[in-house]
Formats: sequence, structure tokens, C-alpha cells
Amino acid sequence: PPAPQDAGARLYPLQTLSVANIPNSARGRTSARSSTVPTPEGLQSRRCKLLEEDNPMVQSGKRQRQRYVTKVGKCQVNLGNIQDKKRFLSDIFTTIVDLKYRWFLFVFMMCYIVTWVVFGTIYFFDAWVRGDVGHQGDPEWRACIENVDGFISALLLSVESQRTIGYGTRMVTANCAEGVILLMAQSIVGSMIDAMMVGCMFVKISRPKKRAQTLIFSKNCVISRRDEKLCLMFRVGDLRESHMVDAKIRAKLIKSRQTAEGEFIPLEQSELNLGYDTGEDRLFLVEPQIICHVIDRHSPFWDMSAESLRRDQFEIIIILEGIVEATGNRCLASGMTCQARTSYTEDEILWGYRFEPCMSLEKGAFHVDYSRFEMTFEVQTPAASAKELQELKELEQQEHSTLSLYWDHLLHPCVLPGP
Repeated sequence: PPAPQDAGARLYPLQTLSVANIPNSARGRTSARSSTVPTPEGLQSRRCKLLEEDNPMVQSGKRQRQRYVTKVGKCQVNLGNIQDKKRFLSDIFTTIVDLKYRWFLFVFMMCYIVTWVVFGTIYFFDAWVRGDVGHQGDPEWRACIENVDGFISALLLSVESQRTIGYGTRMVTANCAEGVILLMAQSIVGSMIDAMMVGCMFVKISRPKKRAQTLIFSKNCVISRRDEKLCLMFRVGDLRESHMVDAKIRAKLIKSRQTAEGEFIPLEQSELNLGYDTGEDRLFLVEPQIICHVIDRHSPFWDMSAESLRRDQFEIIIILEGIVEATGNRCLASGMTCQARTSYTEDEILWGYRFEPCMSLEKGAFHVDYSRFEMTFEVQTPAASAKELQELKELEQQEHSTLSLYWDHLLHPCVLPGP
């Protein structure tokens, strides 16, 4: 029968798991080394190396994880094989706004340059067909487009007309109807381009995406006891003095699993309760706050202990949303909502640690020391899971109640019936 690890490798695709990045040269050396007989003096070193490879702590330190979301909040998901590309053109405004700045500026400039060149070519063709180019300086010639003697002058006329510069040397006269219609068409097209490009530029500059750069998260999560409950905690802070309005925080657990029917779910998302039922997920983010997830019966970490944490593979996605206070208008919430994201893998969770305080009272005001934002200290925390601690607590309560009944029986013995 196949080994358990081989069966697991068949059930779980390799592209959805975090595997070590082994170069081909290392594989070649490994196969060549396995074909040779080891010398007696190299047995001890090989045995030590094999023990290190079997150690889960060493493996977790060596392996390279493929994150779903990076620490700065970028989603590591590439969309490919999209057949219907027309959907992007139907929403051309959002498509242009979502472009990178170098491509956005290129599209911005090309919209104007192409329009100027096209209308300049039409102006030059009209002047050449009517003979205005060959009758320059003739006072008796009734020109349709004056002072256009080549393509460069026609291009200058196009730029002056669309940008309403009007130097006065080149112009469209009333001697031809097509020139007036062409000037009207360029004015309408230019106004449309101005409205779209200036609108895209304004939206792209004023988007609160960069506001998320001043929302920081702690580098690590910690697990320790709070109010006699095992909790997973992390810290979040805002570096600006203009605060977020209606800030809300959410947490998602990304983990692959296999159902009872044998279906493999590569990246299943489950919600981590951060106080949604009590309103604790809504933050007044003036000072750094420690966000707490109580590991209870409804938590996916109910069965997780310190030992299973080192062997498991998962990722916690933190999403912080809020309205930028600088807009000053609640009606603009749909367009000025800021979102900051980060993630924590299992090797970034510290079991038995707690965050150090970073606030103090100085000169009649609270002072926040962000140099202590990442600092943690070790506390006494049991290595058992929350489920095991709850069972132990219930067992102690049962024993305590039994002992209380026993002592009550000794202090107040039953009176036997008699004469």
C-alpha cells in the first residue's frame, strides 16, 4: 500500500500547497549522491542532516511560502485566459483609471496628440483640395482656411482650435461650409476628451488608495490568554492625525482542505470573528489598538495547539476599511472608501507572547511611541489548544463540585431515623 505522505500528495495538488523551492542542480546532486555508497566518516553528518530535514521547525524556516496577500496588501492572484475582453471596453473609465501611471500618462497624451494630428490632416486636405495652399499671398483669393501653407501650419491650426488658443494668424473663414462643420466637430470632440481625461486624472490623483500606506499592522500575530480565554491578537495603527471615519476591520482564514466526499478546496475562505456581534469590529482608530479574536467553539483555531501550529499551513487576511476624513462628506463614501490589507502566515504567529504598551501620559495628553509598535514580550501560556483547556476547566469544575458535596456531607451528616 502507498505511504500516507504519498496518498496526501495525490489528494492535494502541488500548485495549491506551499512547497520548497528546490533548484534543478540540487536535485541532480541529490540523485547522484544517493547512487553512491556513503563512507563511514560521513554517516554521522548525514544522520544529523536527515534529522534536521525531518524537524518541522527547520522545515518551516527553510520553506518558501506562496502568499495569497503580501504584507503590503497586494493580492498575489494573476487572472489569465480571459476570453471576453469587451467587458473592459464597456467600462472604459474604470479601465483607464486602473492603469498604471506610466500607461495612464501615455493614454492621456495620445488622446490629445492623435486628435490634433487627425484634425490637422483634415484641415490640410481641405485647404489643398480648395487650392488655399497654392494661393498664399493672393489678395483676390477667397480662402476657406487662411494661412495654411503646409501640414505643420494645419497642425498648429488644429491645436489652436481645440485648445482655444487663437493666435489670430490661422483661422477658418465663412467661405466654406465644411470648414465650419469641421471646426464645430473638433470643438465637440475636444470637450469630450477634456471631460474624460481630466475626470480620469482627478479620480486617479484623489483616490484614497495611497491613504492605506499610513495604516500599519504589526509584523506578527500573538496568541496568549486574555480574561481566561485563549485569544489571537494583532495590532493596527494610523500614522496620520486626520482619522478614518467609520473604520471597520475583518479577518479571513485562507486554508486548503478536503471534504468528506473527497472534494479538494484549494483556498477556502472562512470568517474570523473580531467582534461583529458586539460591535467591537468598528474602530475609533485614534491610537494603536490591539484587535482580538477569541478562540472559542466557533473559531477555526478551536483545536489548534502550539505543536499543531508549527505543522499546519494557513494564512490570515486582515482587511481594514474606512472613509477618508479629509473628504468631509459622507455622501462621497462610495468613492472615498480606503482599504488596507495585510496577511499573516503560520510562521508569523507567536504563541505565548503579548504586545508591549506603546501609550503614555505626557504633558496633559496621551503620547504614542510607534517605536514600540512591534515589540512583544513572552508570557506564561499553556501549549494546549482552547478545546483542551476548556475540557480541563470543565473537569476541574466537576471535581470541585464533587469535592464540595463530599465536604458538605462530612460537615452535615445525615441523621439516621430511630426511636
